[in-house]
Amino acid sequence: MLAAFICLLFLSDGVHSERNCSYQDVLNYLNLTKNNEVYLMTRPVRNYKHSTQVSLEVLLYAILDVVEKDQKFIPYVWTVIRWHNEYISWDPNQFCGIDNVSLPTEMLWKPDLTIEEMTEKDKAPPSPYLTINNKGYVEVQNDQVLVSTCRMHIFKFPFDIQRCNLSFKSAIHTARDIRLQASDNSSEATEWSREVMRTQYEWLFMNMIVTTNNASDSFGQDMVIYTITMKRRSILYVVNFLLPVLFFVCLDLASFLISDKGGEKLCFKVTVLLAVTVLQLILNEILPASSNRIPLIAVYCIGNFALMLLSLLETIFVMYLMEKDPQGTEIIGDQSLGEGCNKESKANHSDHKDVNNWTQGACIYGISPDETPTEVLPEAKEGNCTKLKEFHHALERLSDELRGMDKTLTRLLNSKREDEKVGYWTRVAKKVNRMFLIFYITVLLVHCCWDDHLRMKLRLGSVNHANDCSCDVHLGNRWLGYDDLRS
Repeated sequence: MLAAFICLLFLSDGVHSERNCSYQDVLNYLNLTKNNEVYLMTRPVRNYKHSTQVSLEVLLYAILDVVEKDQKFIPYVWTVIRWHNEYISWDPNQFCGIDNVSLPTEMLWKPDLTIEEMTEKDKAPPSPYLTINNKGYVEVQNDQVLVSTCRMHIFKFPFDIQRCNLSFKSAIHTARDIRLQASDNSSEATEWSREVMRTQYEWLFMNMIVTTNNASDSFGQDMVIYTITMKRRSILYVVNFLLPVLFFVCLDLASFLISDKGGEKLCFKVTVLLAVTVLQLILNEILPASSNRIPLIAVYCIGNFALMLLSLLETIFVMYLMEKDPQGTEIIGDQSLGEGCNKESKANHSDHKDVNNWTQGACIYGISPDETPTEVLPEAKEGNCTKLKEFHHALERLSDELRGMDKTLTRLLNSKREDEKVGYWTRVAKKVNRMFLIFYITVLLVHCCWDDHLRMKLRLGSVNHANDCSCDVHLGNRWLGYDDLRS
């Protein structure tokens, strides 16, 4: 009976000892109010010679935009800042096991961290609360949309890799007051950023390198630099820009099949050249004007533009040469001359036949060839037949010689007519056109081979860079406790 009574008394005391605890009890114990200047006005150390240890962690949520023209980098990041407040501590056993409390951010002093590259004020609303624990560690978590400046290297555009820095440091405190350090390394920051990444715009996130620059003396400032490396997705630029320029060059090459007579070929080449000019204007709106080196894509466009411009000038020159050939009156005059010669030769042939017939008749009847039929008497003169036959043979030989001369002149006139149909300057223009076509195709082949070599070189360079920057680190379970800061 006595043992049961004692046990019952002990249980009743335990039930009576239980009480309700609240966060306000902790605040009342700490005397933590908005009007308490100990927590708000100054750096939370009991001895001013003690520096405040501040830990920083940054994760990349999204790449919202990269403006090459203005050289701006707009990321969406998550920052976690932790530090120690020497005025805060309590025993959780005295407050029903409460070991952390959330407070409005206005009630405690906070480190004045700023980002050197930030050009505009943070557009996202700051977190209204912070968290404290029983050991005096304070944590603030913020989501920030940063508009920062970034030096863009667009020499390899659109196969470029950009690196943008986010440099965190104190605005006014030196290393004697605040010691800033990163709570995560490069491999952890890269892996966690890939896990929480929401959007990357036209970029592919590669890694995040964390660098801590400690001040060399007490008057300097500690700085933590997060270098974000990203690679551009180039497929859209290849499809929407590089291939159209190549197609226009192919059209310009196909224009050599168009006849040089008339202005159709010239108009076609001018139209293609204007289309390439429009694409160059679009490219000028993308690339920044402060680049120290001419981008390779600009060299590609300028080379194609120059080649097409030379093709246009060659067409103008060829048309000028073809216009120099004689046309119209001279050819017509030569044709009339040839026709007149043919008529005269035919007339000579008919006259010769008449003379031949008359001579043969005179030989039969004994009439002299010089006498007309009206003067001839019925009586025939004998003894003239031999002379008439000799005269007849001489006329035949002369007629054969005249026929040979007629054929020679006809052949010369025909060859001259053919030469005038395809004149000298037209032949020169065709040779120039053929030589320029060979030059055009040779330059295109060399240009394509150079593009393939350069593209392969850029791809190999990006792969090697990714392999160098990757870290094969096995990550265990992550615990965001406050005891990690001490270690």
